Formats: sequence, structure tokens, C-alpha cells
Amino acid sequence: MTPPELLGAAPELAATALRTVQVEFPNGLRVDYAAPGDAPHRPRDRHPAFYGSYDWHSAVEMHWVLARLLRVAPAQVAAAEIRAVFDEHWTPAAIAAEVAFAASSPGWERPYGWAWALTLHEELASWSDDGDPDALRWAAALQPLADHFLGAYARWLPAATYPVRYGLHPNSAFGLLRALPAARRAGVDGLLTDAARRWFGADTAAPLRWEPSGSDFLSPALTEAVLMTAVLPDPAPWLAGFLPDGVALTPAGVGDAADGQTAHLHGLNLSRAWCLRRLADALPGDRSRLLASAAEHAAAALPFVSGSHYTVEHWLVAYALLYLDPAY
Repeated sequence: MTPPELLGAAPELAATALRTVQVEFPNGLRVDYAAPGDAPHRPRDRHPAFYGSYDWHSAVEMHWVLARLLRVAPAQVAAAEIRAVFDEHWTPAAIAAEVAFAASSPGWERPYGWAWALTLHEELASWSDDGDPDALRWAAALQPLADHFLGAYARWLPAATYPVRYGLHPNSAFGLLRALPAARRAGVDGLLTDAARRWFGADTAAPLRWEPSGSDFLSPALTEAVLMTAVLPDPAPWLAGFLPDGVALTPAGVGDAADGQTAHLHGLNLSRAWCLRRLADALPGDRSRLLASAAEHAAAALPFVSGSHYTVEHWLVAYALLYLDPAY
């Protein structure tokens, strides 16, 4: 059953996501020139499925927001409009173009965009398991993109000697965590769980006192901790050695939401809230305190999810939904 808090937030979250996935400009399209004339004239020429929301990974995660809310709160969202956008964006030709570009740029969007693409596909695939015909069709449409990124993980992880730990897009723990459900469906999760154990299994004494950095939107320590709860059969001993007794965090202050890097701190507050909620289930002795801290962090950021500066609005909804949706 969808929680009342999520049902109440769904109209605003969906409206914001629906608007931004169709906003092509401004756009932070990354261009690597191999020869004159390589750059596309406009973002949708290169990314016909995911051209909006300022950048590719944000477009993908905002499509996930729409898919998830359409599934769990269909009466609260503009369902017909969302379905029409999916049908417009996810044509065979559009997905083929996305796969072709990703294949031509092997390190592009690694691992953040990869992980969100797999999160989106897994949402559609698990929904199609329930028999929804549209979800079945959309999951099939995005299957080539999911297959590409699962293959990309298989090629990348064996050569990745060390993890990236800082709280931005290359964060390795987040990249594994968000990709893990899709990898399990495909039967290749061992590659990801092996990497998690290799990278993080011996970690102790998380330096939470060093957080946050000035442009984080992920907590390196908490994200790693949540990953290990998903990987280890009994995470309690590892958590006892990694997290300090009585995790105490204060919501980050955001001095200038129009500054794209500083604005990340709104995301940090929501991603912390999500992680603290997840960890509360793994640490029953600290459950009430962790949930209270999660609520405090969420309260600091939720007012900025919609109607704020576009540097925030084009992506923050995804982290609000991660926090509000107990399935995540």
C-alpha cells in the first residue's frame, strides 16, 4: 500500500518531473570532439529519449520518478500525459540512438547514469511482472539500454582497482547500490557484490566528521553503509565497525541554491534521509533516533523540490522519492 505521505506528495513530484523531462534548454550536454562537426545541433539530436532535465542522467532519473509514481499513485498524477511522453520518448529508434551513443563513449555517465538507467528499467520490468501491458511494452523498449549498461559494468568492474568515494556522480557505492536489483534480475549480481566486498569489506571507522564536502549530494559513508546492508548476509558486524556509535548528523545548509554545486547540498539532505531510513531497518537498536534524523534532513530539503531554482528542480525530485517510497 502506498504511504499517505507519498500519495500526498505525488502530484507535485510528478508535475515537476513531467515538466522537466520535456525541457530541452538549458542543457549541460557534454561534447567530446573527435573531429570537426561532431557536436550535435541540439541535445535531442544526440539523446532523443532523454534530452530534457538539463543533463542525461537527470532526464533518466526523472523518467524513473514518473514511472514509479504512475505505478504506485496513478490517481494522483497526470497518468495519460505521462504515458504519452513515454510513448513519444521510448521509440525503438530513440533507444537505438541512445545505445549507439553510449557504446561509442564507454566511460560516459559511469556509473551514475548507468545505475539510474538500470533503476528505470528495473522499475518497468518489475511492474510488468504484475501484468501491466504498458509496463511490459516499455520494459521491452528499454531492454537494449539495460543490456548495454549491464555489459558495461561487466567490462568495467574487474579493472576498477579502487572505488571512488566522494559524494558526487562517480561515487562507486551508489553506482553499485542502484544497479544491484537489475543485476539480480539478470543473474549477474555476483559481479557487483564481489566488487562491493573487495572495495569496502575491510573498511572501519567511517570518517563522518569530514562530511559534508561543499558540493556533495551523497554521503560517502552512509551510501556505503546502505550498500553493504544490501550485499552482506549479516551486515550487523560490519556496520558495528564502520559506523560510529550514535550516528549524529546535522542537515547541511545551502548558501546559494542558484549555484549548481552548492545546490547539491539539498540533495545531500534528502539522500542522507533516504540512507538513514534504510539503515534504521538494519540497526533496530537505533531505529527511532535514525528515523528522527531522517525526518529532520528531509524537512530541510523537501520545500525546495518544486518551484525552486532550476539547478535544483531538474533533479531533486528523484531523491525526494527515494526517501518517501519505502520500497526503495
